[in-house]
This record gives sequence, structure tokens and C-alpha cells, in this order.
Amino acid sequence: MATILHGKKACSVSPLKMSQPIGGAFAFMGMNRCMPVLHGSQGCTAFGLVLFVRHFREMIPLQTTAMNEVTTIMGGLDNIEQAVLNIYKRARPRIIGICSTGLTETKGDDVESYIKIVRQRHPEIDDCKLIYVSTPDFVGDFQDGWSKTVTKMIEELVEASTETIKGQINILTASHLTAADIEEIRQMVEDFGLFPIILPDISGSLDGHVPEEFSPTTTGGTELEMVQEMAKSQFTIAIGEQMRGAALTLEMKTGIPFYIFDRLTGLRAVDHFLERLSCLSARPVPGKYRRQRSQLLDAMLDCQFYFGGLKVAIGAEPDLLWAIANLLVEMGAQITTAVTTTDSVLLHSLPCEEVMIGDLEDLEIRATGADLILTHSHGRGVSRRLGIPLYRIGFPLFDRVGAAHKLNVGYRGSRNILFEISNLIIEHHEENPEVSPLKNTNHEGIDDESCLCNAGFKKS
Repeated sequence: MATILHGKKACSVSPLKMSQPIGGAFAFMGMNRCMPVLHGSQGCTAFGLVLFVRHFREMIPLQTTAMNEVTTIMGGLDNIEQAVLNIYKRARPRIIGICSTGLTETKGDDVESYIKIVRQRHPEIDDCKLIYVSTPDFVGDFQDGWSKTVTKMIEELVEASTETIKGQINILTASHLTAADIEEIRQMVEDFGLFPIILPDISGSLDGHVPEEFSPTTTGGTELEMVQEMAKSQFTIAIGEQMRGAALTLEMKTGIPFYIFDRLTGLRAVDHFLERLSCLSARPVPGKYRRQRSQLLDAMLDCQFYFGGLKVAIGAEPDLLWAIANLLVEMGAQITTAVTTTDSVLLHSLPCEEVMIGDLEDLEIRATGADLILTHSHGRGVSRRLGIPLYRIGFPLFDRVGAAHKLNVGYRGSRNILFEISNLIIEHHEENPEVSPLKNTNHEGIDDESCLCNAGFKKS
């Protein structure tokens, strides 16, 4: 059982976490024809917008209520009213999602009451859903904002029903899943003859496609009507511990049972997921996944030489940290340093001695002597100063292209991670053989005896 340590510094020196409002806005971006709005200053929104644009390299729909010193003191009713009306007139969204920021939370704006007043004054916007989520950025982190927003969407949008559609299931996705991950999950579910309603679905809105016509709102993602139909599903699958609250809310509102998969990365985790789908559909696992499983097993054999005894330092949000850490330990690596952003029930069960809730400075101090660092692009300075290779995970990934298409789940995603990390270790060994974790092996990272044994021969 891991010991959880809390940082005692007065400030974050090199931030690891992203804020709740950004996570909330990100969840709204998984809805079709939606406009996320941050209720705060223009600077708060501009900062989040820069992160999204650099990560996805796409046009990002994100607006602000543009609070200043005077409106913050007097209250934000007028700003919210003006923002809602402007957005409705110019973009005609189906949903306007409002996330609070530290500025307005400190003031104590009663946004729920503001929305009621706006509704009363402007009946012309009745066809647009207004959803407010409290996401102060001085507490919690990115995944907290995401999970709160999904929970609020379920509360506001799901309509009760006594009807059940056979084969329809709900999929609640976590914030660390990429567009490629969600697309892979959808394909796996559909291959069992099931129809998934995915909430939120960034694979449709942030997958890097070029729309036929310009739209100021999100293009693609979960349709409003699909969310309203979630009460007719047979079962709910939540991916990531962060989605437990949303799954519980959906169960209390509709009576639909749920199951939580804490990760879909790694052989055993994917096996469990496919077994569950097989039980739900009463169908055997398709042959394509048996083939992919065999390929993952072969990849594990090929890569075991690079992972055995590898000392790893990870900085990531709890659910992503859990998924990656367990995969690496299953391959024989050692988690010598684990730094995360917020508390979670998963942290106590992490396969390491200590977990630090801190920042990238804490990761840098503790990562000395590690062979590999895993964190987002802001960790490249840590990697450079320590001379340790960096494998980029999480959000944001702004110094590499294709972040939305990075596959990390299923048999194929697990295989990709193993190959990418192994190749990174090999490359680092070739450039720095004197400090490489492979320094006691040949130039390929495998000693002669291991090569022979792996090929089926015995060394004479």
C-alpha cells in the first residue's frame, strides 16, 4: 500500500495539474453543437484556450463572460446575460455550458439564480440548454472538473423512462482518454453487436477532422437527443474511478446498473473489459481481438528486456497514473517516483512506496536516478536538466503532433505504449551508453544469452 504525501509549499513552483474549469470546458467540448463558457476574466479563458489549441492544433470553441474589477464586485448577472445572448445569436448552439473560475467562486456569484433570471427575461432562448457547473480552480484538478461536468449533464439532460432498448449501453468516458481511445472503445463495443451512447465523446468533436462547413460551436460529439435517451439503456460502463460519481448519479436517476473499469490499458484489464462485453451481448469475443491479444503477448515478450528493473518516475493525474503505473509494473518496471495532482482512492493501492501530491518540482527532486520520466509536455525541462528520457502522457502535449490520435487503450494501445517506451530506451542507450539502463547489455539492449533463449536456443 502506497503512502500518500502532501506538499507543504506555499505555492506551486512548476505546475503539474491543469485546473477544474479547463477540465469542465473540455467535457462540454464532447457534446455536439455546444459552446463552453468560462465565467471569469478574459485572461482565465485565454490561458485555457492556448492550452487546447496547442494540444489539438485545431480551432477550439471557448468563450468568456469577461469579468473585470467592477463587475466582479457588483456581480456577474449582466455579464452572463450578455454572454448567453451574444453566443445564442451568433452561434445558435444546442447547449451553453458555463464553468466557474476562482475569481467568481471567491466572489460567490449565484449563477444558478442568474440563469433563472436570464430564462425569464429571454424566452427566445428556450430551445438552448444552459448548464452551470461549479469548478473553482483553487481546489481539485482537471479530472475533477471533467467528472463534475459529466455528472451535471446527467442531472440536467437525462430524461427518466420506463422503456429499455435491448443492446443499448452507456459509456462514461474519463478525461485522460484521447479521441483515438474513445474511437477504439466504441469499435470494441459495436463489434459485440451493442449500441453505445458515449458521454462525453471527443472522438467526434476533437479528432482533427475538417468540417464541410464552418461552425462556431463544436462539430461532432454526443448529440443532445442521445443523452436524453440514456435512461433507456440496459447497462452503464464507466471508465476511470473519476466517473464513479457520474455513474452513481445516473443509476439513482434511472435505476440502470453500472460497472467501473479503473483502466483499459494492460492485458488483464482489456481481458476483463471484453469478458464483460461478451456477457452483456451473449456473444463470443470476436476473432480479431483474439489476434490482437496474441500480438500484445508477443510485444510483451519482445519488450520485457527493456522493462525489467527499469526505474520510472511518473507525474500524472490519478486515473492516468493508475493506468500507466500498473502496466509498467506488470512488465517488470519499478515505480520509484509517483507525483499526482489530487487525492483519489486509487492512490493507496498504487504499486509503489509513496505518492506525492505536488508539482513538477517535486517530480524533478524525486526523479534523480530514474531511467525514464512519464508526464506531459511541461516536463520536458525536467527531462533535459536530469538527462533522463521523457515519454509524454496526459494533457497538454504541445510539442508533438497527433496527440488526439495517440492510442493508449485496448490490446493495440497497450502494445503501442510498450513499443514506444522500448524504442525510447533504445534510443537513449545509443546516445548515452554510459548512463543508460541497458549499459550492461549489448547494443540492442539484450544480452547474448537472452537473445538465444528468446529465439528458442540454449547457449552452448
